Amino acid sequence: MGQAKAVEVQESNVAEVIIDQFRKIVGDEYVIVDSILKEDYGHDKTEDYFFMPDVVVKPRTPQEISELLKICHSNKIPVTPRGAGTGLSGGALPIKGGLVISMERFNKILNIDELNLQATVEPGVITEVFQNAVKEKGLFYPPDPASRGSCFLGGNLNNNSGGPKAVKYGVTRDYVINIEVVLPTGEIIWTGANVMKNSTGYNLTQLMCGSEGTLGIVTKIVFKLRGFPQKNVLMMIPFTTNEEACNAIAAIFVAGINPSGVEFFEREAAAKTFEYCEKVLNSPVTTKLVEGMNAYLLCELDGNDEEVLMRDAERVMNVVEKFQSGEVLFAESAAQKEELWKIRKNISPAVNWYTLTKSDDVVVPRSNMPKLISGIKDIGKRYNFNTVCFGHLGDGNLHVNILRENISEADWETKIPEGIGEIFKLTVSLGGTLSGEHGIGIAKRPYMPIAMSEVNLNLMRGIKKVFDPNGILNPGKIF
Repeated sequence: MGQAKAVEVQESNVAEVIIDQFRKIVGDEYVIVDSILKEDYGHDKTEDYFFMPDVVVKPRTPQEISELLKICHSNKIPVTPRGAGTGLSGGALPIKGGLVISMERFNKILNIDELNLQATVEPGVITEVFQNAVKEKGLFYPPDPASRGSCFLGGNLNNNSGGPKAVKYGVTRDYVINIEVVLPTGEIIWTGANVMKNSTGYNLTQLMCGSEGTLGIVTKIVFKLRGFPQKNVLMMIPFTTNEEACNAIAAIFVAGINPSGVEFFEREAAAKTFEYCEKVLNSPVTTKLVEGMNAYLLCELDGNDEEVLMRDAERVMNVVEKFQSGEVLFAESAAQKEELWKIRKNISPAVNWYTLTKSDDVVVPRSNMPKLISGIKDIGKRYNFNTVCFGHLGDGNLHVNILRENISEADWETKIPEGIGEIFKLTVSLGGTLSGEHGIGIAKRPYMPIAMSEVNLNLMRGIKKVFDPNGILNPGKIF
């Protein structure tokens, strides 16, 4: 399968005397200078990028991070905050060398407040671990990115992650009430208050959501919770073409149905996932694809009244019958539901197992999704690349994986980025923008002027300067 290429940029060297200061703050065992051990912190899930940090530190308290940042601010040492390393835009890569602050020891759920439907957590808690903990109390934290079994809540916040349930329940920022943050200059602040309404000055809490670790290091998060829906119905609906599937999605919402998830994938995406599940996960998929059907929707409905859900499911079937669709598969057991979700959530690792990819997650108004997908396929023909498309079409968020396959190194580095630029121009022309949940990082940074005016970008640069006057925190990201 695809062979990764290592690219290293080393623009700073941290003096040994500084590293000794780091050791005094966090302890010898939590300072990593060995090259082999540091390699794990030089890459994420973005293409084949690799940047070696000078030193990695694993603090445990906000006060330790404060002391680290004061030293780095005074000495102008680049600092890259890092979560689980599951990012897809290179947003947590140390492209300037310097210090990586790993948040892996910030892994405690501090409080679940059942009375106020809130929870206070540290940013290194794995998303699925948190979801399961609140579920045990009958509560619900809806954001569920595909990597929820390994990604950290802090990374979700910094990229404003969503997932399949975002179409009904919203994205990460919709559940963030308050954040404890260490600023690049070392001050520790709370961005707001643990209340449901707050009209007290600028909303620093929401500013932090999606800031990709460029404004401060998150050390505690207060999340809003919901009651857990007790029932759900899951259907897999096949269509003859991508366009028919997209048009059916719009019609489902026009009919007044509010699914908790509407996920799309092409037949090719499913086929690669079946192979990956069998050969890599040793967990073959028993669900069969329908002959002649080239696009699939997973449509989930949830709630607490089974009769209402079944009526809504019938309404969905009545809607899709008006399009070129095949027989609807109802998941009749928990195991079958789990398998259908396994197909969807393993598409990205399956495609990246098949070949090196460039991954983008563009977003447009839902009604323009058919034009977007057909346009992407046309661009692929012009630039001689194949794509696998899937994603959260219920909220207009499409994941586009461009396949390396037999593309030459020269074309991969020069011609394909031009094609990606064309995809972004198409997206913006359809009323969309560059990212729905993966962030900008370094992968999409060159394309920001397509979506943002210079006035917008300068406002962002100005905000960055106020928070980080010496530009040490996660430098080289977004702009």
